[in-house]
Formats: sequence, C-alpha cells, structure tokens
Amino acid sequence: MKYPEVLSIDQVLDQLDTFDAIIDARSPGEFALDHLPGAINAPVLDDDQRIRVGTMYKEVGSFEAKKLGAALVARNIARHIEELWIDQPREWRPLVYCWRGGNRSGSMAHILAKIGWPVVQLDGGYKAFRQEVNAALEQAPSLRFQVVCGTTGSGKSRLLEVLHAQGAQVLDLEQLAMHRGSVLGHLPSQPQPSQKAFENRIWQVLRRFDPSRPVFVEAESKKVGNLRVPAALMDTMRAADCIALTLSRSNRVRLLMEDYQHFLADPSSLNGQLEHLTQLHGREKIARWQAMSDAGQMPELVEQLLADHYDPAYLRSIDRNFIRYGQALPLALDDISEDAFAGAARQLIATCV
Repeated sequence: MKYPEVLSIDQVLDQLDTFDAIIDARSPGEFALDHLPGAINAPVLDDDQRIRVGTMYKEVGSFEAKKLGAALVARNIARHIEELWIDQPREWRPLVYCWRGGNRSGSMAHILAKIGWPVVQLDGGYKAFRQEVNAALEQAPSLRFQVVCGTTGSGKSRLLEVLHAQGAQVLDLEQLAMHRGSVLGHLPSQPQPSQKAFENRIWQVLRRFDPSRPVFVEAESKKVGNLRVPAALMDTMRAADCIALTLSRSNRVRLLMEDYQHFLADPSSLNGQLEHLTQLHGREKIARWQAMSDAGQMPELVEQLLADHYDPAYLRSIDRNFIRYGQALPLALDDISEDAFAGAARQLIATCV
C-alpha cells in the first residue's frame, strides 16, 4: 500500500471509528465553526498566518506566497510531530483533512507518510463531509419519532435524560444546541455552537439510531435559541405520534426553580432576558416582573410567567404545529422525584414499542 492513502468521504465514514486520530489541519477559526466527529486541531497555518499568506498571494504574487506558506507549514508540522505524535508507534493510523483535501492536509499527510505511518487523507476534505451532512439532513429521516409534548416546566428534558439512561433512543435537540429552547433558555457560560456544528451533531446522533426502535424527542419550535432545526427533521417530527406530559402548576414551578438556579444567583441576567418579552407584554408588566426578580420573589414570578406567557403560547401552538397531538398518549407525573421520572420512562419504553 502506498501512503498517504486518499479515500472518499463514503469510504472514510465507513471506518471513521477505526482511525487512531482524526487530524484537522485547518486554522483554529475554521475548526471552531465545525469539524469531523472526534477531530483534533493541528493547524498547518494558524489564523494570522493564513491571512498573511493570503494577503501576500494577492498583493505580491503566488511564488512569494508559496515560499512563505511552505516555511510556516513545515515549521508548524514539525512542532505538532514533536509535541503530539513523537511517541506514536509505526502502526499508528491517522486520518488527515483540511478544507478541500488540498495542500494543507496534503503537506501534513505526505510528511507523516514519509516517517512511515499509514496515513489516510480525506479526498475533498471538510467540504466533502459537509456535503454529506447536508444531503443526509435534507432527507426526511426514516425513523419512528415519539414527540414528548408538555407545557414549560412539565419535565420534558428530564424525561428524555431518564429515557436515555434506561437505554431508549433519544434525540435531545436542546442538549445539542446548548439552549433550553425558550426566550429564557440561554445557558450561562455555554455559548451555542455554530449552525453547521449543530447540524453535524444532529447527523451524528441520527445515523446511529436503529430504525426498528422508537426515537423520543421533545416538541420544539423551528429554532432552538439562535439555531434552526433542519426542515426535513422538523416536518417529520410534526407529523409523528405525540406524548402529552402533564404536571401540576405547583410542581412545574418547583422544577423550574431547580433548573434555572443561575437566575436565582443573578437576577440581573433574568431581567435582561425579560426585556425580550416587552413587545408581547408591554413595558409596565415587564417592569413589574423585573421588580419581583430584584425582590427575590422568584416562585411568584415563575408562576406569573407560566400563567401569562408560557402556557398561553403553548396552547396556541401545539395543535397547529403537531398534527397528531389530538391523539397524544397521556402521561401524568404526580411529582418531580427521580422515582416519578424513572417510572414514566419505563412506562413509555414498554408502551411505545
């Protein structure tokens, strides 16, 4: 076998879990937006160097730019070998890719192959991977979704967590989007991924599901925070069977108080998020809610938010957006204990076969 071995995206995906390392040779900025599952970033040009080479190419010429680029690339690859891979054995088999499978990954793959490692280079690079993800997500998934519906605070996300722990197939879009899905759903110190990375995460989860088994997913709107759920997936979810999860208002308040501890610790952040509701509820009501937040009247505030904002919005949208909600399987929770959620999960797994 001659190395580096150049493989297509289909060939790479068939053996993605078999590589000893997946090396993204692009710049850190490109890597941060999205990358292949499990990849590490070992850039042959960092962000500033990439700009320098590109500027020289435009303003001076390709020959001078290639000399500068080659010097920087060689220096960076040498550093990565010394710092990351110097102890790897002869049989170490990495996959290397860049944006289009060109000079950046080619340079790294060539040098690693000359050392004696059985290197694989991805033909078409990240662009080919991205095309594969796009094509997959443009198709309606051939999966049997069970959509967990319920008012805010009814425990939908907790139920999905317990279902997953009990071995059920779960697509947790809020977890993948790093957002709880409502106007107050931003998670502190946890920025959302890019749209491409969000779609990549969805694709990774979907491709591992067994089509013969149900997939539990929470009823979501078209956007989770700033991220869009792929249209084909959204359409499939909205036509799927539904589960109507119910919990008393008092228990919903308790659950939300537990799940949104960061707002209790920092009322000013809650007040900032409440500003987004001004157009719907008017300045006077928002000011009253913000005063309750400042005064530490959180249970009362949560109660009012449910009564005046979240519950009416849910009732307006659920029948319109999920066409089988009228025939939903009822599932009532008596409390928010671990035992209650565990029992509900067992019931669903036994029922939705």
